[in-house]
Amino acid sequence: MSAGLLSLFAGVVIGLLYALLKVRSPAPPAVALVGLLGMLAGEHLTSEMLRPVQTAAQHNCQLPSATCAEKR
Repeated sequence: MSAGLLSLFAGVVIGLLYALLKVRSPAPPAVALVGLLGMLAGEHLTSEMLRPVQTAAQHNCQLPSATCAEKR
């Protein structure tokens, strides 16, 4: 199961639990959504920044039909 679907499922379960217990959400919905958006943006930016850079020469040598000196 993907992380997004698991997160959505967990959120729905917690929402149902809050509704059954008649408890209000600890944060206003708008503030909570902005916080979640920030977390997702930070996660995406971090993973992009930590990904190794692949040069065009490295990419071409990984092709099945490539014949280059680096491919052994």
